[in-house]
Parts: sequence; C-alpha cells; structure tokens
Amino acid sequence: MEQLRLSEWLGWDPLREENATKDARLLPSDKPGVSLPAMLRRRLDNAGRATCDILAGLDPEARCPLIHASRHGDANFTLSMLKALANQEPLSPTRFSMSVHNATLGVHAIANHHYRPLQALGASGNEFNALLWEARGYLAEGHEAVVIVFSEGTLPGDYIDCTPHPGHACAVGLRLSLTQGRALVAEDATPGAAPTPLDVIDWLGGCSPRLAAAPGWRLEEA
Repeated sequence: MEQLRLSEWLGWDPLREENATKDARLLPSDKPGVSLPAMLRRRLDNAGRATCDILAGLDPEARCPLIHASRHGDANFTLSMLKALANQEPLSPTRFSMSVHNATLGVHAIANHHYRPLQALGASGNEFNALLWEARGYLAEGHEAVVIVFSEGTLPGDYIDCTPHPGHACAVGLRLSLTQGRALVAEDATPGAAPTPLDVIDWLGGCSPRLAAAPGWRLEEA
C-alpha cells in the first residue's frame, strides 16, 4: 500500500509566540481568524478560528477534502447549553448550531466557498490516527491531496479533572498526498498513547523524532 506523504503543515500554539516568529509554520497566536469575515469569526472560539486559518493556508484554492478532528470540540458551548437546560432556560438556536462537531468546517466552507467533501471526527483520544485513516480513504478514491486538522479548544473548569487535555487551546494541520513530501512511517504502537495537537506540533517541528500513538509514527528522512 502506498504511504501517506506530508507535503506541508501549519500549527497554532498561543504559548509559543517566540517560536512563531522563527518558524513560518507556526501561525501568530494573537487574533486568529484572519481568513474569516468578522460576522463569521465571532461565532468561533480561538481554536476554531485558528483551525479555519490553517485550512485556508493549506488549501488556498479550496480543492481538497477537509477533515477536522477534536476530542472535545467547543466544550464551553456544550456546557453552557447543559446549564441552560438544567435551569430550564431556552436554548439559543445559534449557540446550538455552533456546538455541533462540524460547525468549524461549516464556517470555513461558507467563508472560503469550499464545495469539496468535509468530515468532522471525534475518537476518544485516537483523533490523529483517525484523521490519517480517513485521509487515506479519500486519497484511495483519487483525490490528489487531503487536508487534516487536529484541534482542541479551552476546556471549562468543570471538566479539567475529568478528561485528558493539552492544557490550552491549540491546533495543527497537515496536507497529505501519496506522491509529494516526506513519507509517514508507521512504527510499533505505544499502549495508552493519546497524542494531542501539541504532541503533533512537537513531532513535526523536530522536537521529537517519533509520535507516540497506536500505531506510532515517524517522518522519513528528507
């Protein structure tokens, strides 16, 4: 089977502002959402806005299938609706529409006139590998390239002790194909590994030679 190849990547990490000035692959942390008009930008949190910027940067001509994964999505929206229900308050239709897992992709598609396939995933800690498997399927169907984005938003305090989380909002995206770039080489699985977007940024940026996952991954030497 042909290997997935990484042709380009972009990341967003608000705590790496100094590195963002040195590495063009790290987007500036302040005011994410430059790819969106203000009316749409205000509907998303910073992780969603950064996700849209990454999608626009890796697919500027809106030609690729797009896949977005997040373990928790915008948990603040979800929690606020649960609290409203508990207090017997009416739900905001806009807030409900933006709480679904594919909301970020929808906003990006509207802003950038994207008419190709869109897919949103959640995989209980296995988001990165789920993205790769889905991308491989689109490439097998004949698409030239696929763009995947893995993001996490800010986690409400109510949930912090209940689930793994990178600690702050972050996002990373990859443009994958079967013909261009460095090959992704599968390695032995790391039991219990659940990589976050920060782990993927460290791996792609060369801070770690291997991404611990199930299976693990390394990049072919350039």
